[in-house]
Amino acid sequence: MSLHSLIASAVTFSVTARADLPDMEDPSRGKGDGIMDTLKNYGYDIVILMSLAICAVGFLVVANSCIATYSEIQNGRKQWKDLGAMAGVGAILLVITIWLLTQADEVL
Repeated sequence: MSLHSLIASAVTFSVTARADLPDMEDPSRGKGDGIMDTLKNYGYDIVILMSLAICAVGFLVVANSCIATYSEIQNGRKQWKDLGAMAGVGAILLVITIWLLTQADEVL
């Protein structure tokens, strides 16, 4: 295959492959009456997604702490009650975090 035919086939395939951008989704609360209402509704969705990210990071931190505690149990530095306490306190903190973020959602 020569360079000329390779360039010709690349140009042919790139010209025929056209894609339109997808339409932008409306916010979960709807468009609103004006641009400011629409921006507020998009802001609400952004805050909800950030709250979800905070909860996910909190869960990962608790899981990482529990795994580290389990590792220390295997090395003989901690006991099983330490792992239970870590998991219990972490679960309570996650519940409180989710509850507080849900309360903040109602304020918006």
